Amino acid sequence: MQTQPTASHYIDGAYADDSEGAAFDSLYPYTGAPIATLHDATPAIIDAAIAAAARTQMEWAALPGVERGRVLRRAADILRAQNRELSELETYDTGKPLQETLVADAASGADALEYFGGIASSIGGEHVQLGDDFFYTRREPLGVCVGIGAWNYPIQIACWKAAPALACGNAMVFKPSERTPLSALKLAEILTEAGAPPGLFNVVQGRGSVGAALIEDPRVAKVSLTGSVPTGRKVYASAAEGMRHVTMELGGKSPILIFDDADLEAAVGGAINGNFYSSGQICSNGTRVFVQTDMKEPFLDRLTERLGGVVMGDPMDEATNFGPMTTGRQMQIVLDYIETAQAEGARLVTGGKRADRDGWFIEPTVFADVTDDMTIAREEIFGPVMSVLSFKTEEEAIARANDTAFGLSAGVFTRDLARGHRIAGTLQAGTCWINTYNLTPVEMPFGGVKMSGLGRENSREAIAHWSQVKSVYVGAGTVEAPF
Repeated sequence: MQTQPTASHYIDGAYADDSEGAAFDSLYPYTGAPIATLHDATPAIIDAAIAAAARTQMEWAALPGVERGRVLRRAADILRAQNRELSELETYDTGKPLQETLVADAASGADALEYFGGIASSIGGEHVQLGDDFFYTRREPLGVCVGIGAWNYPIQIACWKAAPALACGNAMVFKPSERTPLSALKLAEILTEAGAPPGLFNVVQGRGSVGAALIEDPRVAKVSLTGSVPTGRKVYASAAEGMRHVTMELGGKSPILIFDDADLEAAVGGAINGNFYSSGQICSNGTRVFVQTDMKEPFLDRLTERLGGVVMGDPMDEATNFGPMTTGRQMQIVLDYIETAQAEGARLVTGGKRADRDGWFIEPTVFADVTDDMTIAREEIFGPVMSVLSFKTEEEAIARANDTAFGLSAGVFTRDLARGHRIAGTLQAGTCWINTYNLTPVEMPFGGVKMSGLGRENSREAIAHWSQVKSVYVGAGTVEAPF
């Protein structure tokens, strides 16, 4: 399929480029070969994108919510109609198996557009009577918003940010990761086709300096980042200089607690989804798997058996269910963590090396006898590496699970639902799952606590993060004054 876009950027309803910007390649992780060449946004491109968004935003906000919603719902329909093409593009850009992208990427983006399109007409405030006087509140858009995407779920992240932002009456300038730059451009095309006015959703490409220029522009009211904690710190600090609103969806080192009474197949399945889906490149992954003592060996045995079902190969082959790392650099980072784990005394159960084949593949890797102080139990790896730790009591498991600077997600597997709810209430995480893992329907809020970020994406909760409240007090009587 055609992967080279018409131009690097999408501004004011059309493709745009400036060859003065430094060139960079998007590489196919299966072969390492370039599939597209793009250019960093120059200051002129950045200015044009923000100016277009600022011009269009007030016009868009003045529309009734139901009209804004129609555009988003039409865009959702187009995404679904083009799901195959978009999934293939996402596979070329990220290396994720087509088997996965067909169900998890553009499709979930369409869900977000449909959901927020459906509630756009009901975004509002409240009315409170105070005797004869009263006040009411209005939910108003923030203005021009900047979205900065990560490289693991490019079109999903773009939709998760664009859908609530546009539903609330904002305009957006979106910068995808320079590692996976292609599908956001298609989203911009689709929104235009769906009836979005030119300038409502703009895409600019580039590396960190482009993101910094967007964040620092005084016309920008909000920044929403999906990325690492170090990047989040920098973006948050920069946004604070201008008192800009922020949403930070950052990394994690999430725990999964598996009790002796858990359904073994469900627990193993949850741990696989929480460690090896997308080759481990998911921020919410439960990479610290705490298994109660009597369950530990049966869990490891069954996990090893089921990992025999891994099919590595051409990501465009729908039989492939495990793809390469998205970049060669990330592959090497993960291999370094594996080497460190072995040096620190973790027991390698399976995997542990680069696969003997073309592409940036790493074998699904499981370490047992991991202790809380080991590097692989403390730092986010962002690759297919599971750490299995054992515990004896519920209290011990909770204390150790919470002993981390992160707080994105957590999971509990037990047949005792009272215990499941009790533990979910004590785990320091923005999202908890009981007897499943990594399901993120658009109807459910998603986001972290502690160093994993702030704010929430998806659900009605997101409306609060893409709008601001204005209070209007209405006096019905005389005005008293001291003089």
